[in-house]
Amino acid sequence: MIDRTWLDAAKGDIPQWAASMPKDADGTTIDWDWVRSLDLAHGVGAIPESTPQSIHDALKADYATRERLESIIAQCNSAFMTDFDRLIGSYRLPRALAYANRRLNDNINTLLHLGEQQHLWAVSRERRGRATIAVLKPYSGSGPSNDDQGMLDLSGEAGDASAGNTAAENSDVKFPTTVALDDIQDRTTAILDARAERRKAQRFQKRAGDAAMARANLSGATSPGGAALPGGTAASGNAAGHHPKPDWRDAYLPGRDVDAVMGIDIETTGIDPARDYIIDVGFEFMNMASPRPAGEPETYAYEQGYYAAGDAYGQSRLAFGVPPENAALGNALIARLTGIDVRGRSSEAGYRLFDEWPQAQAGLLARLTQQPYVAHNATFEHSWFMLNVAGYAESYRAGHITIIDTLPMSRQWDPGAVPTNEHPYGDNTLDAYAKRQGALDSAHNERHLGLEDSHIMLVAMKHHLAALKAQGKGPWEPAGRAGVGGKSCGRKR
Repeated sequence: MIDRTWLDAAKGDIPQWAASMPKDADGTTIDWDWVRSLDLAHGVGAIPESTPQSIHDALKADYATRERLESIIAQCNSAFMTDFDRLIGSYRLPRALAYANRRLNDNINTLLHLGEQQHLWAVSRERRGRATIAVLKPYSGSGPSNDDQGMLDLSGEAGDASAGNTAAENSDVKFPTTVALDDIQDRTTAILDARAERRKAQRFQKRAGDAAMARANLSGATSPGGAALPGGTAASGNAAGHHPKPDWRDAYLPGRDVDAVMGIDIETTGIDPARDYIIDVGFEFMNMASPRPAGEPETYAYEQGYYAAGDAYGQSRLAFGVPPENAALGNALIARLTGIDVRGRSSEAGYRLFDEWPQAQAGLLARLTQQPYVAHNATFEHSWFMLNVAGYAESYRAGHITIIDTLPMSRQWDPGAVPTNEHPYGDNTLDAYAKRQGALDSAHNERHLGLEDSHIMLVAMKHHLAALKAQGKGPWEPAGRAGVGGKSCGRKR
């Protein structure tokens, strides 16, 4: 039996959050009493009668609830990490809200599917700006293309209906009463765009203030004539004539003393940790400088027979499931990308859900804190761990977790990562980086499975560091970074 008592217990943290976070990510005052009223354990979605208007009204209510929840969740990281007086002791409440929001998102997708089955609308998944959203259009008698979401059963629709006819024009088929679509469109893109514009304005205001301080020589007593503007010194460059600008990701670069690390990669049902599920985790260990530990098993069978374990040890692959509602809809995009068909990963089929498995979370956290962990585009893994792994946020804020990212290694230190029209910052995908560093044969591609991707990432990193050391570049430049490097946090006053 799944223990969900922690979800209700998380509401006990609301006073801490309310004192430090009065507004959400969109600048709206948070109604914490509304948050307290939510049934996080049993679902916050609307369950309608199967009538056209009921389905419409339930979808409208679910969208409104999701928008409120996600605006709160989006602000929690900033509030928690800048809570220097430690008024907020735990990240349990954001994890609980994300848990409920994932099930709410499943409910939304089920309602969208139900509306399609009843010919209330057609759904197309369209990339708009910063998000892929569900766009509702009047039903036309032709089945919608929905490859990104899954396999839909539309057997009830008329086979002879022409693509150009609306439901009302199809006299041979009885359709339900039409419903309004304007008030049940997904507003995710508009919300994210508005949020990004506010952040942009705030950054501009801060830069203007910093520039004014520098001109007044108030930013540092040791800088006669005005301190340099923020941004730091230029990076060394990764190719002749190509000098990437310093980037916030540079904080994740390794130092010259890095050695034992754990590489990790996760596969998920989507890109949003507040909406989607972790379904595959792969990790292994590798030493960048010292010999491989004695006594570790000498071989490990990866899915690809041409992968050799080499210096890797402690390999592990973990499979997780999804709720029945999510499995029922399927996910064709993820099936094509990873080979994992979530229709066979239902919790009813015996698969445990990662966000309902505290022992799995505790085991992973223990490994993440033992040594630096490495990921390619590590902010992705970090964001998922924050909202899925009990104790991760607290350990990260306390400085017990160090993160190294091979993406800025590729961007800043790899001569092959030169800008092109297709890749303005260079091709820094794991596939491209691993091939340039001799970790992946040019005839094969990144597998998009956690363990296999972790392996080629660590092999590429080790090859890359060895080459940089021999050339006196990267961490071994005169201005290179000493120590282990990577991104970690500590208490600040």
